[in-house]
Amino acid sequence: MQHSDLQKYLSSSSTGNFFLLAGPCAIEGEEMAMEIAEHLVNVCASLNIPLVFKGSYRKANRSRLDSFTGIGDEKALKILGKVRKEFDVPVVTDIHECHEAAMAAEYVDMLQIPAFLCRQTDLLVAAARTGKYVNIKKGQFLSPESMRHAVEKVRNMNNPQVAVTERGTTFGYTDLLVDFRGIPVMKELCSCPVIMDITHSLQQPNQSSGVTGGLPSLISTIGRAAIAVGADGLFIETHPTPATAKSDGANMLPLNQIEALLKRLSILRMAVNEMSVAL
Repeated sequence: MQHSDLQKYLSSSSTGNFFLLAGPCAIEGEEMAMEIAEHLVNVCASLNIPLVFKGSYRKANRSRLDSFTGIGDEKALKILGKVRKEFDVPVVTDIHECHEAAMAAEYVDMLQIPAFLCRQTDLLVAAARTGKYVNIKKGQFLSPESMRHAVEKVRNMNNPQVAVTERGTTFGYTDLLVDFRGIPVMKELCSCPVIMDITHSLQQPNQSSGVTGGLPSLISTIGRAAIAVGADGLFIETHPTPATAKSDGANMLPLNQIEALLKRLSILRMAVNEMSVAL
């Protein structure tokens, strides 16, 4: 497939289904990345779900100095490029500083702006100027309405390829809540696809240990609710053994559970589509 027009690829008009951004939190090595990618590609093909493989080449936002940040930028980006080529699937990764945009754009089809950085104008402009699709995660501290300004920064660079991702709102010091009213609000005000991050929204950040906790048992619940209120896409971090993952293992979905989850959510999406037509 051609990855130059992700807007068309991610459109529900051809499949009627949601699209999926999925993969490990961080690239830990080539073997792990290829294993996850192969499984996701096969599952999504069987369910007619457009897939974008996700993997962070580096993790810049960590609680502790000794937290895992990556295996090296160039090494990890080359692995993402290999996934892209061998499985013929588009790829997304995070960027954290302006100079990273052009570097990462050589290997991926979509650049993701982390939630804490969604107001950084220079970073959004740098991502937009690559011509790649830009996925902006909503800050845990922002209202859904305010995300239209981030989207406008990308579009003002003559780049119409943009999406926003809901990933929960800060609730106290160590928890997040999802206000599902935000999905239709952002769809209307931003006029772009809205994605629900059903794993990061279950994080329990800022733990005293310096290691983020999570509630992965509720991943299916968040996913069902997101589809019911009209999310265009889902974001899921997954790993063969989350307990041994080097980053965000506490809220990732075990890889062997993703097929069953996606089957249930696909059935729900079709039911929502039928109800919308009937009404």
